[in-house]
Amino acid sequence: MIQTLADALAKQGYETLTQVQQAVTDHALGAADLLVSAQTGSGKTVGFGLAIAPTILDDNGKFAAAAAPLALVIAPTRELALQVKRELGWLYGMAGATLASCVGGMDMRDERRALARGAHIVVATPGRLRDHVMRGSIDLGSLRAVVLDEADEMLDLGFQEDLEFILNETPKERRTLLFSATVPRGIADLAQRYQRDAVRVTTAAEKAQHSDIEYHALTVAARDGENAIVNVLRFHEAPNALVFANTRATVNRLTTRLGNRGFAVVALSGELSQAERTHALQAMRDGRARVCVATDVAARGIDLPGLDLVIHAELPNNHETLLHRSGRTGRAGRKGVSALIVPPAARRKCERLLKSARLNANWSEAPSADAVRTRDEERMLADPIWEHPLDETDAALLQRLTARYSAEHIAAACLHLFASRQSPPEDLLPADTKAVKRERAPFGPSVWFSINSGRTSGADPGRLLAMLCREGDITRDDVGAIRMRDDHAVIELRESAVAGFLDQIGPDMTLRDGEVLSRLDKAPDLSQRPAARDKGRPRSAPTRKTTDKSGPLPEKAEPAPAPSAPPAPQPVSTRRPEMADPSRSGRKPRTGVTSAKPKRPARPEKTRPDGVVTARKPRPGDKAPGAGGKGKSFGKPGKGPKPPIGKPTSKKNRARAAAKGGQGAPTRRAIKPNKD
Repeated sequence: MIQTLADALAKQGYETLTQVQQAVTDHALGAADLLVSAQTGSGKTVGFGLAIAPTILDDNGKFAAAAAPLALVIAPTRELALQVKRELGWLYGMAGATLASCVGGMDMRDERRALARGAHIVVATPGRLRDHVMRGSIDLGSLRAVVLDEADEMLDLGFQEDLEFILNETPKERRTLLFSATVPRGIADLAQRYQRDAVRVTTAAEKAQHSDIEYHALTVAARDGENAIVNVLRFHEAPNALVFANTRATVNRLTTRLGNRGFAVVALSGELSQAERTHALQAMRDGRARVCVATDVAARGIDLPGLDLVIHAELPNNHETLLHRSGRTGRAGRKGVSALIVPPAARRKCERLLKSARLNANWSEAPSADAVRTRDEERMLADPIWEHPLDETDAALLQRLTARYSAEHIAAACLHLFASRQSPPEDLLPADTKAVKRERAPFGPSVWFSINSGRTSGADPGRLLAMLCREGDITRDDVGAIRMRDDHAVIELRESAVAGFLDQIGPDMTLRDGEVLSRLDKAPDLSQRPAARDKGRPRSAPTRKTTDKSGPLPEKAEPAPAPSAPPAPQPVSTRRPEMADPSRSGRKPRTGVTSAKPKRPARPEKTRPDGVVTARKPRPGDKAPGAGGKGKSFGKPGKGPKPPIGKPTSKKNRARAAAKGGQGAPTRRAIKPNKD
């Protein structure tokens, strides 16, 4: 190993390398391209930092003066990119490295100035890096190594086009390393196109469950999910805990709930600005916050020190997300716990996720309040403060305490002081408890009142309840039944609250809005429901529906007969013989039904002296000929298709038409006047 990197690892406290770090630094690989898949939290950042070191460092393990970047690391999210920059910063610190970042949400002008000053390693997100390439503010011509960290996540986020654009701008003789938790088909295709004879590197632990993460599936009642989160946090008392939710609304609600319960909590979601997200993560690293409620934006690559507990407040949608969420704990040899909150409706989904991820979880109920108190006692008695010798500076205070209080009193005060620093646990229902509808207790003796405001005046039970509580200085528990009528409403009041209610209303029994109350001597009859409101629509007499269409239609009242008029001329039938005779058409004759509108009589066609047949001028509503009466209607005069007029298409057809007595086929050409 290069000496500068070995010294940096020793200074950071590294004694041995992880499996993936040993695999990628194998001397047998040389300068080959790598396609590496390993579990999250296995030290991949330090691994690819060690892998590309022989490619970018000189023989002395140092960097020359900073100019165009020699290495490029692309990460899917801003948080992961900044974290990678910090890790590579201490790893290459003794080698004299200059690092720059190009991530969204930061000032692009500062990034351009940093690139102009020169950098050995650039850590970037795909979208912002493409902007810099297109603007010409970064030179990729001197790159010797390109690393794609969490490549599968970048494809899932839709960065494939950006990655292909960036890789096409880099030198072909570069060294390309792809690090991914999984290797789907998209990653394999990307490696085949942009890598040269890549070596597939896997670790032995990839096919087995993460040995440093303990999975717990905690069953809870349907409405005890948030209470169970409080108890899990109190039961483990981890230095740092990460609570995952699926939506921003859930993140905001849980953050408020935990903050009200006394937890030092921060939120991390996509709606926050980059500065807010950076401050939230820094608060977790500094110890100012112990709980971070986040969406899946934080599931990839976030490394928080002392993160021993991950809680899935809502189950993820797929097992890959479950693995990446849980991978935030159990990193670098530390032990961690991944707790899944499982209400009854989500049990099958949880079983399916665990089976798809090939995980074995311990199924149990969420920690109860008694379990949390028992764990608090164990932690208190195991505190090393009991082993500390008595300090002479406290001797005077101890004497005053023992002289004033008994030993039991002092011990009880210590217990209360210890408990006051913690949030009290929640009492949980058994996990198999089903939600039952609570029955209202008997109302007891009551008095009925009537108010002159009903449905017709726009009153409703909610408005009346609010008005009575406000005017009479009573609570909603003092009000029983409210029954609405069209012109009034009846209201039941608890007998014990009637005296105070009448004192507030006054002797005139009139409310501020003008409604007048009157006390009833006895309870109204509530057994009969009021009739439905009449909406003002006249009700027509019921009509008999018939399904026999062959019989005669119902008779209707006929108006008085009009004065006698001359009979209308009988129209000439133009139907085919088989249509005129129903027996020949194969159809059933329609009996008892007459045409509502008589057909227009056909107009005879005109024949010129030379034998040419001219079509008549169409009337509104006529059908186009040649379609059996089913053609398009000409509509109003001057609109629609033009009628077929004209003369036969040739002299031969014109002669044939003359021989047949003028029955030639008309055309659409206009008829020109005969000059003969």
